[in-house]
Order: sequence, then C-alpha cells, then structure tokens
Amino acid sequence: MERPAWVPRSIDISVPSVSRIYDFYLGGSHNFEVDREAARRAMEFMPGLPKIMQANRAFMRRAVRFATEEGIDQFLDIGSGIPTFGNVHEVAARARPGARVVYVDHDPVAVAHSEAVLAGHDDADVVAADLRGPREVLAAPQVERLIDLNRPVALLLVAILHFVEDADDPYAAVAELSDALAPGSLLVLTHASYEHVPLPVEQAGGAVGVYKDIRNPLIMRSRDDIARFFKGYDMVEPGLVPMPRWRSEQAPEDEDPYAFSGYAGVGRKA
Repeated sequence: MERPAWVPRSIDISVPSVSRIYDFYLGGSHNFEVDREAARRAMEFMPGLPKIMQANRAFMRRAVRFATEEGIDQFLDIGSGIPTFGNVHEVAARARPGARVVYVDHDPVAVAHSEAVLAGHDDADVVAADLRGPREVLAAPQVERLIDLNRPVALLLVAILHFVEDADDPYAAVAELSDALAPGSLLVLTHASYEHVPLPVEQAGGAVGVYKDIRNPLIMRSRDDIARFFKGYDMVEPGLVPMPRWRSEQAPEDEDPYAFSGYAGVGRKA
C-alpha cells in the first residue's frame, strides 16, 4: 500500500481508523481501503450510517451558528476528526469574523491533516491530545493562545463520547472541562444510541461489533445516560433530541429515518 504524503510515517496504515472511516462516510478522500472495508462491513448491518454522519455534521453547523448568534466567538472542538467541508472555523468565521477555534484530536492523521488545512489561519489551531486527559487539553499552548477561559466558550463534543468507555469515566472528563469554562459557555454534544435506530437492536449491534473488532468500541448509551453529561447546564430548547429535531431548517418528516439515530443537544452553563 502506497503511503500518501499527508500521512505521518509513524501511522500504521494497515489498521482502520475511526477518523478515516468517518471521513469515508462523509464522502471524503482521506481514507484507505482498510477503512473503507471496515465501513462497508458496518454498513452491511446498518446501511444508513452515512446518513447518520451527515445528520451529525448538519447539527454541528447549526449549533455553531446558534453559538455565534448568542455572542460566542470561541470554540473548543474535541474529537474534531479529519477536516471536511463546513468545518467549525469556516462556519464560525462566516457568522462572526475573528472567531477563534481550537481543534483537538488524538488521531495523528486527523492532526496532521488539520495542520495542513489550518496553515496560515491565525484564528484556528489544532492540538494533539485526548478527551480523556482534560488537563492536557486545557494546558495546551494552542488553547492558551486562542481561548480566553474567562469568557464564554462553545465546547464541542460531537460524535466523540460514544468512543469513551465507562471504565475511562467520560463523565468525569466532561465535568473537568466544564469546570474550567466561564458561565454562559455552551456544551454542544451528539451521542450514538440504539434508541430511534430504524432497525432491530440485534442488527444494529452487528455494526457496533465491527467497531469492537477494530478496537474502537462504540458505546451506545440511553437518552438518560447521555443527559448526565449536561450536569451543571441548562438545556437550550428543544433539549436533548434526535439530531434532525434540533432547530433544523428542514421538516423532520422529510429526513431519512436513519438521521434520527442518536441524540443531540446544547446546554448553557449556569
């Protein structure tokens, strides 16, 4: 397998990557056959996975625009993945010129490609760090340079928490990040769930099994369990809902049934 110039030498390109699989679902070009093969295996059980990812990205863009309308001009996007069209810094800058964005990801491919995309952008940067190490995220020089934690920040945890197992205590990680944020900050979150998936749980579980096979377990949590991440936040209307039901410009009944798989919500820190 030929190694593209944008892939760091340290990366084993024979092992599937969650970031590159997600890129494939979104129609991107920064993925390899090993990623596409894993994605196709998952889609044998859940054919609508690309629709779910598209709904996820559409929600993220709506939430970023909402944050700018609320006066927020600082964004911390953890688990940002490989940049694709309509990134946070593009959406934010279009709505609020001068908005500052820091992306955080532990995948070296995602970080390397983000560095290339952000070259020459003074208001956006990327950090190689892990959600499970919130202190390292907050202490990163890129965060200290661009994010003023004394003012409201939009913390984005979009399609990331379902890759953190309970043993790693994702609730504690989110709480530590939240404690560092000023009142008025927003928590923007999406999370996978078996609830509302238009398939029998047993069949959907086959797709979850693919992620387990590639050593990136996908943790499907209930709505109540997902709501716990918003402790200390007041939910923004319409609350924690399936992605197309969060302030969509499109009538929910016109959406693909798969788009309702999982939950999305925005909370405001009291």
